[in-house]
Amino acid sequence: MNDYFICNKHAGNIQTSGIMIYENEYVYVGHIDGNGNPNNYLGHMMIDLKRHVPTLGDMNMEEAKAFGIIIAKVSNALMKSEKAEHIYSYVLDDSVPHLHLHLVPRYLNTPKEYWGPNAVYDWKDAPMGGENDINGLCTRISTYLEDDSNE
Repeated sequence: MNDYFICNKHAGNIQTSGIMIYENEYVYVGHIDGNGNPNNYLGHMMIDLKRHVPTLGDMNMEEAKAFGIIIAKVSNALMKSEKAEHIYSYVLDDSVPHLHLHLVPRYLNTPKEYWGPNAVYDWKDAPMGGENDINGLCTRISTYLEDDSNE
């Protein structure tokens, strides 16, 4: 299983951009790694199931509950803390056969022709940022998740 990117990430063999936003025994939440790109779309999150399973249907019920709850919490945090007006989510599992879900915010005033989880990247005025911007966003989301009054 150690040949997979996500398994290597959780084993500490590779470092990704951003900081850990949330982690428990079942899930890990972090900002997507830009593959060395110094400018990344702000708020593109990845939620990993920590146990190696390839697809949604391979989760046990405890994992499914934790996965669903954190998807809702992180989506809410992006909407409230970062003022996203919509959250796109998708699971592909084709190139990385370890269950992970992408959350991609669409921010206010995004022109309709740039709506969609990949299209938002093409907008010339998309909110892009470097490591400091990503770290700031991750800290805000983490703080939002820790605040029990946001439940």
